[in-house]
Amino acid sequence: MTEMVYGTAPARSVEPVLPRWWRTIDKVTLTSVLLLMAVGLLLGLAASPPLATRNGLPPFFYVQRQVFFGVLGIVAMILVSMCSPERIRRMGVVGFFLCLLALLLLPFFGTDFGKGAVRWFSLGFGSFQPSEFLKPMLAVFSAWLMASGQVQNGPPGKALSLGFTLLVLALLVVQPDFGQAALIAAGWMVMYFIAGAPIFLLLGFAGAVVAGGYLAYHSSQHFARRIDGFLTAEIDPRTQMGFAQNAISEGGFFGAGVGEGRVKWNLPDAHTDFIIAVAAEEYGLILVLFIIGLYATILMRSLFRLMRERDAFIRLAGTGIVIVFSIQAMINMGVAVRLLPSKGMTLPFVSYGGSSLLATGIAIGMLLAFTRSRPQGEIGEMLARRAQS
Repeated sequence: MTEMVYGTAPARSVEPVLPRWWRTIDKVTLTSVLLLMAVGLLLGLAASPPLATRNGLPPFFYVQRQVFFGVLGIVAMILVSMCSPERIRRMGVVGFFLCLLALLLLPFFGTDFGKGAVRWFSLGFGSFQPSEFLKPMLAVFSAWLMASGQVQNGPPGKALSLGFTLLVLALLVVQPDFGQAALIAAGWMVMYFIAGAPIFLLLGFAGAVVAGGYLAYHSSQHFARRIDGFLTAEIDPRTQMGFAQNAISEGGFFGAGVGEGRVKWNLPDAHTDFIIAVAAEEYGLILVLFIIGLYATILMRSLFRLMRERDAFIRLAGTGIVIVFSIQAMINMGVAVRLLPSKGMTLPFVSYGGSSLLATGIAIGMLLAFTRSRPQGEIGEMLARRAQS
């Protein structure tokens, strides 16, 4: 009888996960990420063998590890990108508190590997750097708090987000890891601005960061040495910065040729912090511009897609992740050409590093999930309809 009155309900066809993922994913961003990983492997083949030889390891030891963690990063990126925003929000909240716990335990169980900063847990077969995983988790957690604060009778999300961010910054400064602290602060400020924070509050936060840098300069010899080295007019050609500058200038437009670079034999961090110097020396400005273009593509594509998003949480979390990702790339390349003081920061998807590859894969997986096409009207259409009503 019910069917005679209302008609039979049409059977809803459920689209399989993989076809739906492929139809809705941002393929341009995905392709750019895979190209960055391919470039990283290419540069790893050039930069890693000298380091392996110096350490008495097989020539392609670091390359094999980069392939292993790169595959893990790709798998993690694809799996996370298939998740719904709600699931990623839960993942980000739980992951944030786990990373926060890891940061609290670092002073007691961490190691510095002779680099003067306790940033890693030594696992025997490898190492784990909590701050790499913390960056995307904090972006998602802060976005959840800020978006919740915009709901009527919601919690004071912006204030809570500020409090947790200051706690994270304090733990990073203790390591010390001023580079990651500055990176996280910059990403959080962009999110806070988009969430509608007063400009005076942002200026006050920026002033506090500058004051913190001033105190760090006068209280930390490690920090002061890096700033003084950056500000000095003359560069010692025997330092890492000197070798990197020489390599970039020697590369020219087309590079010295595959395998002809010399900087990889002199720089202990040629495969990580100064990988762009290897690219410039062997492949020239052409490859460097190609790498910059890939990062710019990921940034602009993601921001344009997020601008059309109606959900405040998705918009804030996606923006935070892509801004931190892009600023990190800018810092790494800026250090290599001496536009910024040395910070010991990897080039995402290109530099060697297990924690970096896996954590960045998870972060971009979250970003791809946030920028997937969803059955909703764009925010411009929603505002237009609201204006007409």
